[in-house]
Amino acid sequence: MELPIILVFIIIGVSVLLFITELFPVDKISFFIIVALVLLQLTSPEEAISGFANPATITILALMILAIGLEENGVIQLLSEGIKKLKILPLILLTPAFMIISAGISAFISTTAVVIIFIKIVNQLSEKYGFSTSRLLMPISFAGILGGSCTLMGTSTNLLVNAIAKNNGVEAFTFFEFAWYGIVFFLIGLVVMTIASQFLPKQKDTSLSSDYEINSYVFTVKVTDESPLISQKFENIEFFNNDDTKVLKLIRDQQVINDPGKYVKLMANDNLILMSDLENLQSFIKENGFIINEERQKQLNESNDKDESEYKMTYVETLILPGSNLIGKTLGGLRRISFQGAYPIAIKKRKNIRNTRERLLRKNIKEISLKPGDRVLLEMQEHKISDLYKIENIAILNEHEFEPDVPNYKRLLALGILLFVIFLAATSILSILTASLVGVGIMLLTNIIRLESVYQKVNWQIIFLLAGMIPLGIAMSNSGADAWLSKHLMVMLNDQAPFIVLGLLFGLTMLMSGVMSNNATAIIMTPIAIAVASGLGLDIKPFLLAVMFGANFSFFTPVGYQTNTLIYGTGAYKFKHFLVIGGVLSITLWLVGTFLLSMNL
Repeated sequence: MELPIILVFIIIGVSVLLFITELFPVDKISFFIIVALVLLQLTSPEEAISGFANPATITILALMILAIGLEENGVIQLLSEGIKKLKILPLILLTPAFMIISAGISAFISTTAVVIIFIKIVNQLSEKYGFSTSRLLMPISFAGILGGSCTLMGTSTNLLVNAIAKNNGVEAFTFFEFAWYGIVFFLIGLVVMTIASQFLPKQKDTSLSSDYEINSYVFTVKVTDESPLISQKFENIEFFNNDDTKVLKLIRDQQVINDPGKYVKLMANDNLILMSDLENLQSFIKENGFIINEERQKQLNESNDKDESEYKMTYVETLILPGSNLIGKTLGGLRRISFQGAYPIAIKKRKNIRNTRERLLRKNIKEISLKPGDRVLLEMQEHKISDLYKIENIAILNEHEFEPDVPNYKRLLALGILLFVIFLAATSILSILTASLVGVGIMLLTNIIRLESVYQKVNWQIIFLLAGMIPLGIAMSNSGADAWLSKHLMVMLNDQAPFIVLGLLFGLTMLMSGVMSNNATAIIMTPIAIAVASGLGLDIKPFLLAVMFGANFSFFTPVGYQTNTLIYGTGAYKFKHFLVIGGVLSITLWLVGTFLLSMNL
């Protein structure tokens, strides 16, 4: 084995390890890959950055922008309102109904965007009608993945495999060329998950107070007449200036001061709503003449008096979505920035391979950063909840509704543009890249989307992931690593039937996608699939489809596909639910997929 091939395999191995352990964000890992390829001379500098201009990358970017246009102009909200009308169905019928809708929409819109819609809807309906979100979110996520596998624009994985195949001289897929496979896979998933939903966990107590143990560290204290701190400024009181304590509000004579400044003086009978460690708080109030005034807090929360409505407080749980500009910030950092009148009081970290249990974080806030799938608990005035919708790429997981103030003609225009793009791509009048760029151009021309929103809402992590991984595929070809691997695989599988080779490729791709990004898996495995099929003198397309479907069908872990990561903590699932239920579905699809694809060999 030559040195360049060894170096490529080392880079792939280290990348896989970093993706699995999540020691670094995926965009940072991708940038490291670019640097390593250039320094080790496995690609030219121009090849190393070619991922940024790759047709698949630009197509995915354009489709993201189209989805943003739909969201900003109320199409997504309109869609969610229509879905909510299905609430009259019993749960056993609600599961397949939601799955069919999720799959149908995901064939044309980002699966992640579709599942985010359902996360909001299911959380709202579960609070109102008392059913378990866990019984629905996993089937919905799996259905979205299966639906996205039905068309060429359904997932970024499909676009990547197609782009790499074209670069290697293979005939490109048409828009609906493999749709019938996807439909068969979805029908299998529909049956399996409708049955399996009955074995998913019943929802635990999901009240925010119990879920976040609010009462253990959010308090209302009253300043007594005997306090030695009366007339003292907040800046001179040491307790209020440490990292573990924060004054949320000062209530004085029926007036509420949010986040009082350091020059505000304490007065007798002041009520302070603050967050603090219980042990520290107990010692402080004992020494300084304060009392814990729990009745006042209860009074504020339960009051229906109109005069008090302006300071009626509530807790709001938000889900951090991919592309949010809050990603990377700490809870302490959030408290120092304007957060639309809300005060972050807790973070629940999502689960991952290294941490299969949720973590409720109240300490070391300067060291823990937000990632997609984390949940942040906010304390704020109830009438200001609609302001949270100004924060980009978060989902509000509560019962409050928000109607965007968008004219009807903009909703219709945005929806019409999407349908026009689908028509152009599906009829092959234009390529998906050209059609999606035309759609973005029309949105910009008609002012139904602003570039400022695009810069804020695009999930740049995905763009950098593609830009870093695509050159790795080029390095495999430059070094001969794909040919070397193909040659040795063919020696090992020389006496095996073609469907065995196809099944092994399908299964290996599925296993890799279960522990790392499905996009990264597709980029690594597609050149290998082409080399193996060519070496055996077989039709290449079934092998490409094996990679495409295998990379998408990583149901047996919650980290292989972005939507599974988002529902992992939200649906109160454990790793075993994905391993068992998702594993059964993955194995079933692997066997059926191998049989169907091998019919064309």
